[in-house]
Formats: sequence, C-alpha cells, structure tokens
Amino acid sequence: MECQHDEAVRCAVNGAGLATPDGMPLVWLGKWKSQVQVSRVYGPDLVLALCQLSLERGYSHYFYGGAAGVPELLASRLGERFPGLKIAGTYSPPFRPLTSKEDTHIIQQINQTAPDIIWVGLGTPKQDLWMATRREQLTAPVLIGVGAAFDFHTGRIPQAPAWMQGVGLEWLFRLWQEPRRLAYRYLVYNPLFILLILLQILGVKQYSLE
Repeated sequence: MECQHDEAVRCAVNGAGLATPDGMPLVWLGKWKSQVQVSRVYGPDLVLALCQLSLERGYSHYFYGGAAGVPELLASRLGERFPGLKIAGTYSPPFRPLTSKEDTHIIQQINQTAPDIIWVGLGTPKQDLWMATRREQLTAPVLIGVGAAFDFHTGRIPQAPAWMQGVGLEWLFRLWQEPRRLAYRYLVYNPLFILLILLQILGVKQYSLE
C-alpha cells in the first residue's frame, strides 16, 4: 500500500534482489495470480532459519535497528539459542534522521565488521528505503528487512498465535497489541488494499512493475 503512493518506496521494493510475501493475503494473491505454489516467508522464522544454516556455513550477522538495547539483546538471545553463531555487530539508530556525518560513520563501522548478512529492523517503509539507499555503500552481500522480528525475538512484543497467522488474522492481534502505532496501517490500508484488489479483479485497474 505504501508503494501505491510513494514512488521511492515502490522503487525500493521493485528494485530489491528479492521481495517475498510475509503476510497471508499476499500468499493467497500470489497463488491466485501465478497458479503456482506460494509459501509465506515470515521474517521472524527467516531469522531463525538463517541462523541455523549459519552454524554450518559460518555466516556472520549484523543487527541494525530496534530501540536502544534491542539489537544487543537480540544478538545475545540468538547466541544462546545457536551456540557458535557469529555476531559481527549491532546498532540501534536514534529516533531521528542521522546526520550525514553520523550516517557515514555507521556505514564505515558496519563495513569494518565485514558481516555476511545485515538484518534491518526499522519497520516498513523505513527499512526498505534504508536498504535501497545504502546498498551500494555497504560491502555485506545480503541485507534483509524483517520488520518487528527484533521485538518478537527479544520478547518486547508477543507474536500472534499460529492459528491467527495461518488464517491471515495476525494483523488483528498486532493491532490489539499496538493500537496507536498500527491503527492507520490496518484500519485504513486494509480496506484500501481490498478495494484495489477488487478493482484489479474487475479489470478496472492494472499494475505494472515499471
């Protein structure tokens, strides 16, 4: 929905090396439009899966995002869960735009740690824009935006029950947990999303990746 009215976000998403469906409505739409098997790529599960794989492959990880102390706690929790996991570093940016000097400094710091994977937990669309604009400056081969995964794995925010995730109601659980922050996203964007899909089904509106 952000892509519908923000060209920068649209370019960031369409220009990504890989964009995956992390919500069930996108999984259902993917199956309908492509007629092939589409599975959910859930950010918190992806973190765990790649950490497990990293024990075999030796990948190192950098955690960028979250409130003060959150990426450090996340690194500690994952280190306990996956003994031997290589943590290159962590950074929690302030709740304000970084100055040019600060931004250059943190990019240099990240590059000095030479991570294989940079996990970005800034929330959408902030994390999408951050990755798109810093991609050329960072030497890490992989950047992955995982939204609230930092808060889920540190216990700051509870995850929706599996059954709610499976039937596409995770948004309702998250709205109940954080009504002030997520009200606009779900109470305004969800109906608009449904409307745009109906217009697409009726042939009134078409979408292009250009």
